[in-house]
Amino acid sequence: MKYLIVGVLCLTSSFLFAQEDPDVFTLDANYFYGTILEHNPDIAHLITDHPTGLILSYNKKTYGFKPWESRYNYPDWGFSFIYQDMKNQYLGENYGMYAHYNFYFLKRDLNFRIGQGIAYTTNPYDKQTNYTNGAYGSDFLSTTYLMLNYKKENVYKGLGFQAGISVIHYSNANVRAPNNSTNTFAFNVGANYLFDDDKEPEFQPSTENKKYTEKIKYNLAFRAGINESDIIGTGQFPFYNVSFYADKRINRKSAFQVGADVFFAEFLKELIYFYSVAYPERQVDPDTDYKRVGVFVGHELFINKLSVIAQLGYYVYYPYDFEGRIYNRIGLKRYFGDQFFGAITLKAHGAKAEGVEFGVGVRL
Repeated sequence: MKYLIVGVLCLTSSFLFAQEDPDVFTLDANYFYGTILEHNPDIAHLITDHPTGLILSYNKKTYGFKPWESRYNYPDWGFSFIYQDMKNQYLGENYGMYAHYNFYFLKRDLNFRIGQGIAYTTNPYDKQTNYTNGAYGSDFLSTTYLMLNYKKENVYKGLGFQAGISVIHYSNANVRAPNNSTNTFAFNVGANYLFDDDKEPEFQPSTENKKYTEKIKYNLAFRAGINESDIIGTGQFPFYNVSFYADKRINRKSAFQVGADVFFAEFLKELIYFYSVAYPERQVDPDTDYKRVGVFVGHELFINKLSVIAQLGYYVYYPYDFEGRIYNRIGLKRYFGDQFFGAITLKAHGAKAEGVEFGVGVRL
């Protein structure tokens, strides 16, 4: 998990610290009270009370001094800290650090936040001391949170208020089993404070030409990571994925993709052997090929040098049946220059994660 931590922090901080807008920012604090959603029957015994917690955030304001800012209605970017008491002795408490964006709607009264980061859990699974915790198989977890607030800033001398709903997700993305994960739905209420409100500039209107297209670009990406099957104790193994795809940018925000993936997952090779030996009634051939080939379509959303990708694929070469033939991938890319990029993505089958991919690539 230490590589996941380093990767997420490097990718997000390399983008966020590059901003140079006027130094106007807010701090906000939210208290939340919620419930753990039973998305999987295997965590039902862990839902015993209503989790509570605190969300503290730093939000850097933007005013359109860079073209992408007006394109997205002058969002904020920043960092968050979340403390959550899971209200269950087997789940313990979680402490998370995030990078986030705030997007504004309805005359900037409605605020949508998305944050991605790393959390530390105080009581993960242990086969001897905490075998009841099937949600978290490691000390460190990948975590995402969404927040939708009705928000008023600078109501009185910089002080403002907000209230809304949040969803907080914790998972280790199958880096280590078990990994049933948790999702908390919560109501939150809090306050915010705008610093240097007397220095706040006017929002700069966009001067961009609305029409923008590119020729078809060709991408080659290599991704790798480690993961484990759902069978506890089978071990962690490396995986390697190679992708080739074409994309067509239709405007300044969006590009559509079509391409192919080749997957080399060593954990699947071990799983095939395990079933062939431990469950002979399944009649699994130990020499079954563990490699897979898929084709996919996707979308890329460009936010300055950062982009968000979402892809949906189908295995055309699928010798061993594992989680179904349809797969999906979501994640972040960070461009370095016009051609090269780094990426952190999650490959999954529906809501079932297979692994976190760390990738590099070129777009020609």
